[in-house]
Amino acid sequence: MTAPPLGPAPVEVLALGEVMLRLDPGEGRICTARSFTVWEGGGEYNAVRALATTFGRRAGLVTALVDDPVGRLVEGLVRAGGVDVTRIRWAGADAGARTGLNFVERGHGVRGALGVSDRAGSAASRLAPGDVDWDSVLSGVAHLHTGGVFAGLAETTTALAEEALRAARRLGVGTSYDVNHRPSLWRSRGGADAARAVDLRLAGLADVVLGALQLAPTGPQPGARLPNGELAAPEDVGAALAELGEGWGGGAGGEPPLLVSSWRRVVSAGSNDWGAAAWSPVTGVVVGPRLDGVAVLDRIGSGDALSAGVLDGVLAARAAGGSTLGASALGEALALGVAAGALTMTTPGDTCAATSAEVRALAAGGTAHVQR
Repeated sequence: MTAPPLGPAPVEVLALGEVMLRLDPGEGRICTARSFTVWEGGGEYNAVRALATTFGRRAGLVTALVDDPVGRLVEGLVRAGGVDVTRIRWAGADAGARTGLNFVERGHGVRGALGVSDRAGSAASRLAPGDVDWDSVLSGVAHLHTGGVFAGLAETTTALAEEALRAARRLGVGTSYDVNHRPSLWRSRGGADAARAVDLRLAGLADVVLGALQLAPTGPQPGARLPNGELAAPEDVGAALAELGEGWGGGAGGEPPLLVSSWRRVVSAGSNDWGAAAWSPVTGVVVGPRLDGVAVLDRIGSGDALSAGVLDGVLAARAAGGSTLGASALGEALALGVAAGALTMTTPGDTCAATSAEVRALAAGGTAHVQR
């Protein structure tokens, strides 16, 4: 792989992750589709794209793409999303790598959403330690975001994610890690136990851990549960996060990070109850707003939009000279994240299409009345 021809542009927040092409059959099914709408998406990318388009942050991306028309299509979609592309590494079209694909059904009624990824041998999965000059790439960057999707692609991407988080810590750059467990990525790598071990190690290098509930030990956990095993309310997510934080055993040891998780009750594919909670050693449990009966067009990416709302609060606190969020600021960040996630569910595609004004109005208790 060769380095990009241009020096990296100044950005505030940077994602390390894979971007795939999402092929969307609309209201139909993958197995009967005759045409697909194309979107771009990826767990780490979706979060920083929302930080760029919705929250006005200067965002960039570290990934690898194939230098062919398909890779250039992804690049164009990323550019259109307001995310800087000067840190993308390009693999030659004859190198045997490819661009990952993700076929996604939105679901309807009793039929849930379905994702079928086709990403083996992707350019991003071939990234390895030593491929990125982190001192250069992180120069002037305030925050690095990565997660379990990228770390789950290969042994080399696990090692690169760790290298990136350690470099960011050494350079004084803030860090976040979204657990975002994908069972399909770990079937040949030791399954859920191996994934949890990797996620705990990498989460221990982060200031903020998103999707942290997925790190909780298996077995009985605090919090009321519904008959299907789902936690009954956001408050129960908060209780589970508190137990996780108070017994924190993340990879680097030391003080636990800010732990954040969404809460979702699936009434049907088209209706979800939605919320979030967080815990930190400074604030204890903070519970975000609960939105019941959110009408869902496409739920994919809603958790990434939630992450963006929380990270916007973290970036604002750091810019104001604070190293951590207090309880009030954390509550406001959760409210923005819950609102951004809910609005993301109302549009097709992986990414948040809501404006800052729409997110802030919903976070403040707004409704869906017509605006003229």
